[in-house]
Amino acid sequence: MLSKKQARAFFLGGTFVTFIIFIGLTIYSLSPGNDQTNEENLSAEVVRGKEIWESNNCMGCHTLLGEGAYYAPELTKVIDRRGAGYIKAVLMSPVSWQPNGRKMVAYAMTEGEANDVVAFFEWIGEIDLNGFGEVVGVDRKISPLAKDKINN
Repeated sequence: MLSKKQARAFFLGGTFVTFIIFIGLTIYSLSPGNDQTNEENLSAEVVRGKEIWESNNCMGCHTLLGEGAYYAPELTKVIDRRGAGYIKAVLMSPVSWQPNGRKMVAYAMTEGEANDVVAFFEWIGEIDLNGFGEVVGVDRKISPLAKDKINN
């Protein structure tokens, strides 16, 4: 059993070591070589697409980068899954539609607005997410948990 003096030294030493590790990891993650934001590909179209995304409250139904509502599909890698043409058709459609029983609002966007949103999705899709939202395809393995969900 530790005395009060030993317990205090153990606590302070552990706190100091943890603090040093935290500071080191913070510096490491903020270093330029570890930047995963894809900022160099940010364009005016991407910014307009983000503004359209926000003004239409798309996060009210969809998730992006894991943030948002869970009513509609995750859109982080949607260009990889569906393609730009499909996304443009959905955004430009004058009629609301109901995929899998969920009603998608008819935005009837212009082609320019749809192109901006697609540019935003393409930019988001190029961010290095360390495997989040990976598309399962012919050349990729599917996780056992996903197989169980697909088979059930």
